Amino acid sequence: MKRKSSYVLVILLFTVFLINVRAQEAGEKFSQGVAEYSTGNYKEALQLWLDLYNSGYRSASLDYNIGNAYFKMNEIPNSILFYERAYLLKPSDENINYNLEIARSRTIDKFKAIPELFFVKWFDFISLSLNGNTWSIISIVAFVLCLAFLSIYIYSTGYRTKVTGFWIALIMFFLSIIAISFSWQNRTLVNDSHKAIIVAPQVSGKSSPDNSGTDLFVIHEGTKVTIGEEVGGWYEIVLSDGNKGWVPVNSLNVI
Repeated sequence: MKRKSSYVLVILLFTVFLINVRAQEAGEKFSQGVAEYSTGNYKEALQLWLDLYNSGYRSASLDYNIGNAYFKMNEIPNSILFYERAYLLKPSDENINYNLEIARSRTIDKFKAIPELFFVKWFDFISLSLNGNTWSIISIVAFVLCLAFLSIYIYSTGYRTKVTGFWIALIMFFLSIIAISFSWQNRTLVNDSHKAIIVAPQVSGKSSPDNSGTDLFVIHEGTKVTIGEEVGGWYEIVLSDGNKGWVPVNSLNVI
């Protein structure tokens, strides 16, 4: 039994060691990119940061700086793509929001967006204010506190103590439900937002998922769209003004 425990401890320590090494390597590569960027070597900085991104490392700072490098190289669609990714990780950051708006102003298409319901907008914003793991931890802590105060309600003999225990337990229960809802929405928005950026210089929205379909509209690079089902190498997209059409999969990049 002791030998098994030792094996588990060794594995845990080795895992922590690997995580620390990887974080240190990521930090070094990120700093190298910053040094290249500050001297005007945008292409070299971008390559370092993209290597880091493709290795699986994720952070708002990394996405933001990749967006900056693409913007400096006048690759507006990709700059918008990574600014949007940075926004999902840190929606309250003023620099991310400002640069995203600047990049959007450089696009050709200007659609009158259908207003989003205010409570949906706020729900999304709050869910993105913390990461999914943090919301999950809050939910677990709230649920444990709910059980603790519920025990006080059940086993206490004092009237006031029982009433206080009941109401705090009820509040903690609802807080736990709300936090897990935010966690679920955060993971949905970050990992499966159903949003994409058009990267092709120009693409026609078709009435059907094939080249023989009727052209419904024409959109240009940098336009943000909502994606639906995929059929035979085509995505059904929805524009911000509500128009729908089919475009080739390779004409866009998913946020």
